[in-house]
Amino acid sequence: MDWIFGYGSLIWRPDFPFVDRRVGWIEGWRRVFYQGSTDHRGVPGAPGRVVTLLPEPDARVFGVSYKIDPQVRSEVLGALDYREKGGYARYTERFFQKEISSPLDVLVYIATTENENYLGHAPANEIAAQIHASRGPSGDNDEYLLELAEALRAMGANPEDHVFEVERALLELRARSLR
Repeated sequence: MDWIFGYGSLIWRPDFPFVDRRVGWIEGWRRVFYQGSTDHRGVPGAPGRVVTLLPEPDARVFGVSYKIDPQVRSEVLGALDYREKGGYARYTERFFQKEISSPLDVLVYIATTENENYLGHAPANEIAAQIHASRGPSGDNDEYLLELAEALRAMGANPEDHVFEVERALLELRARSLR
């Protein structure tokens, strides 16, 4: 497979060479901040929160697909396997684009609910507080959330997306801390 679908930080920070980039969505999933990050946006004992996908009929997850040059495919996948080692597994999904009738098969990394870093559901304000308190080798967890929300807004993602709910809670938390 030569296409990689990004729905989290891969949208705004792919960190690998690609020959084409397309905005669109996959169906039957919803994006949630239920995955713990102890190697990028948090540390062991103080995990950050990053997104994963959960099955949901009739849902859409907006993101970006990147076409990988077949000559560097194994290197790119090796780097992504390492980057996503904290509980993510590879899946194949159909990627849809506006005004293009034939979908693409894409590779997508999804953290399963059984992995040791899976944190699960929490109220948006609790997720936001954990994100606000978390930092890791890849930077502040706030940055991850805010960059993702900005990128999703620019591509016209559903305003009811869980990311925007957590973003609102984070911005309220930050505003209260300035008072």
